[in-house]
Amino acid sequence: MSLNHIRPWRTIERRKSRKIMVGNVPVGGDAPIAVQTMTNTITSDASATIKQVLAAADAGADIVRVSVPDVDSSKALKEICRESPVPIVADIHFHYKRGIEAAEAGAACLRINPGNIGDEKRVKEVIKAARDHNCSIRIGVNGGSLEKHLLDKYGEPCPDAMLESGLDHIKILQDNDFHEFKISVKASDVFMSSAAYQMLADATDAPIHLGITEAGGFVSGTIKSAIGLGQLLWMGIGDTLRVSLSADPVEEVKVGFEILKSLGLRHRGVNIISCPSCARQGFDVIKTVEALEKRLEHVKTPMSLSIIGCVVNGPGEALMTDVGFTGGGAGSGMVYLAGKQSHKVDNDKMIDHIVEQVETKAAELEAAKAEDA
Repeated sequence: MSLNHIRPWRTIERRKSRKIMVGNVPVGGDAPIAVQTMTNTITSDASATIKQVLAAADAGADIVRVSVPDVDSSKALKEICRESPVPIVADIHFHYKRGIEAAEAGAACLRINPGNIGDEKRVKEVIKAARDHNCSIRIGVNGGSLEKHLLDKYGEPCPDAMLESGLDHIKILQDNDFHEFKISVKASDVFMSSAAYQMLADATDAPIHLGITEAGGFVSGTIKSAIGLGQLLWMGIGDTLRVSLSADPVEEVKVGFEILKSLGLRHRGVNIISCPSCARQGFDVIKTVEALEKRLEHVKTPMSLSIIGCVVNGPGEALMTDVGFTGGGAGSGMVYLAGKQSHKVDNDKMIDHIVEQVETKAAELEAAKAEDA
């Protein structure tokens, strides 16, 4: 049994929501929180877009969103959906006909923005296409593109305006007897997003898609998303998420899983616990961790690994991890397995040895899981 388990004092009680399907991926209810990303290729270049979708799926993405801004993108979408191993969400803005074309092309979900998709008549046509082609819908409210009448009413983008926009659109879907939808209320401002999401969570039982939109570059966007999404997830809010970064979509997936992993909500791959290093370190911690992160990317089994430079905290951290290594000086360190001291290994052989121990432990965990199934 893995030591990487949830303890009672760190359990999060998730908000109760309806379950819908995005293709073959359940969202809401008791389903795992889905991690999404979005391609940033030119969608009409089907080959480049498919390549990016495949990379995101290999990194663990459950769902991938693709922008459909024009007719050429609609034409390419059919091939993209056919070749994708995960459900494709078609991102629709401004022209409702792109939503109809996306449903016909095989999209699993249509993301529509109430602020720019058009009047209720056009939304109804998109709803009909979604129903006819077994698509779900994401209502994507964005603080930067709210309806004019709401901006006139509230004077500026704010949580109340975002909530009203979302609830108005929910009503349109429900009045048309369409219930396979999820909803997001994104803004680039963490405070606005957080407030809007909390209000939304109290107002509907629809599955909620989390995001801090236009969060920024890799470092700044990761921090902003971790703060904004982290506090909402800690409150039990959120059924699916996307970390919006000006970066490779694969990085969005990795950060998304790290946020979930840090809260004990979902685990994928090796959770490396490492010290920042100091003068006490018995080996180069930073270079070792960098090497291990790359060498262990292929391990998908949820498990934990501690890499600590010295014996101050090393043995204590190793007690709580599946595999551990603590620097001991004199060119070697101690390997811990399942929280117990196991054997010493020389520092120059450490990385290869740790990779071998992690792979062995992963195989044991997978075998145990198979027996329990």
